[in-house]
Amino acid sequence: MAITHLKFSKPEAEKAEDDAKVRAVVEATLADIESRGDAAVRDLSAKFDGYTPDAFRLTQSEIDAAMQKVSTRDMEDIRFAQDQIRNFAQAQRASMTDVEVETLPGVILGHKNIPVQSVGCYVPGGKFPMVASAHMSVLTASVAGVPRIVSSAPPVNGEPHPAIVAAMHMGGAHEILCLGGIQAVGAMAIGTETIDPVHMLVGPGNAFVAEAKRQLFGRVGIDLFAGPTETMVIADDTVDAELCATDLLGQAEHGYNSPACMITNSRKLADATLVEIDRLLEILPTAETARASWEDYGDIVVCDTHEEMLQVANDMAYEHVQVMTDRDDWYLENMHSYGALFLGPRTNVANGDKVIGTNHTLPTKKAGRYTGGLWVGKFLKTHSYQKVLTDEAATLVGEYGSRLCMLEGFVGHAEQCNIRVRRYGGKNVPYGQAAE
Repeated sequence: MAITHLKFSKPEAEKAEDDAKVRAVVEATLADIESRGDAAVRDLSAKFDGYTPDAFRLTQSEIDAAMQKVSTRDMEDIRFAQDQIRNFAQAQRASMTDVEVETLPGVILGHKNIPVQSVGCYVPGGKFPMVASAHMSVLTASVAGVPRIVSSAPPVNGEPHPAIVAAMHMGGAHEILCLGGIQAVGAMAIGTETIDPVHMLVGPGNAFVAEAKRQLFGRVGIDLFAGPTETMVIADDTVDAELCATDLLGQAEHGYNSPACMITNSRKLADATLVEIDRLLEILPTAETARASWEDYGDIVVCDTHEEMLQVANDMAYEHVQVMTDRDDWYLENMHSYGALFLGPRTNVANGDKVIGTNHTLPTKKAGRYTGGLWVGKFLKTHSYQKVLTDEAATLVGEYGSRLCMLEGFVGHAEQCNIRVRRYGGKNVPYGQAAE
């Protein structure tokens, strides 16, 4: 077995040091929001975005004005993307059915899928205002039936971003905030004098937003713990270096710390991809960020076999995994830890991010080992219920329950069972003893 790391990313210790700095800033900021409410939110918005409106929640007239600034072509494109995302989300929702079964004569067990009652959807702005994130969170929550959807995105050039506002409104947001960063997710989760708190936070964001969600988890639900965008290319010699390099840099441009990894069983392809990356970085308009990510967070791993490639890919558990090999379906069958798979050279991560219909809010930092990405089911809570309809069933289950409670020493529990055995079964069970 031979696995060669042709290129390494920066050491884990340096990454951990960066994370610790972010943690401290977020902790202090959330405490300030909890203490001072709207005043803290306004100060933070002024400091980071230079934005201090009369109110952060947009009125209907402000929403209409923003949408009028979006070109006809852009509106058509947003509608097309939302149609694809809605169609897939509706299919996912239809796969989740309520259950009711009679497990014993007179014993009814069931579960219901109930929407979370209020959700805060964060949509990133900054260098790349992510219109698509509004579809992914707001629209999916709407398909799930969430009755109160609050959506927030930072101002761009001192005003609400027209296309993001349009996507939020068309996706089904009930409240739209023009607010970014820690102050947005903090205000939605904690609540202020003018913003009612939500039950759940979803959506991607920068390192500070991701850490804020992590610290707020428990107080509210979250979709998942998300870090910087990750992309992995699994390729053999059925594809060329230009395709591999394009797919790696296409996601590395997200920020200065977006991991990109190539796994291949062809040293020739690996070497050619390194050359092609250097060529593309000379002509890519977003090369400044893409180069920083590739230099500090890029990996190339050369393996002997597809089995080794699969092992490395599952161990790394990256967010986006682009598979371009002579056995793509084999990877589909055997990959178990990832965010989303993009199979074959005709497929690509950008389509998944923007338009094809799957959700782009996905697990990073190896979270794909224990969770999938955002989907309609994340907005639904599955709650069970029980009904005992006959005296015979109450007696039968009560007798078993009584003995099993006493086995654990829970006498009060046992009496809950015993009183039913006495009333519905007419049996004499001494108080505080197990049923015979």
